[in-house]
Parts: sequence; C-alpha cells; structure tokens
Amino acid sequence: MPSSFYKIKCKDCSNEQIVFSKASTVVRCSICGSVLAQPTGGKAEIKGEILEELGNA
Repeated sequence: MPSSFYKIKCKDCSNEQIVFSKASTVVRCSICGSVLAQPTGGKAEIKGEILEELGNA
C-alpha cells in the first residue's frame, strides 16, 4: 500500500495541517497542540478529520 499525505482538520481548533500517512512520531496541531496522528509502526492512527488525500509518496 503506497504512502500518502493527508490534509487533517484539528477537532479542537479547526486548524488544517498536512500529515504523512506513515508518521513515525506523534504529530501535534501547530496551533493548539492536540494530537493529530499517533504512530502505530505502520500507517499512523489519524485523530483529526481527514479532509483530503494529497497524493502518493
């Protein structure tokens, strides 16, 4: 399964941020600090709302 980037909307402050689908570290919102993606050893667990998939890496 190819990797991709997602545009994620933070559930707490509605900030939109780009996140790699296989993030290897915790990704936090740059505005409020909420967790947007949690690493799982493969595909990251996305905590925010996925607005769109931006393409394959």
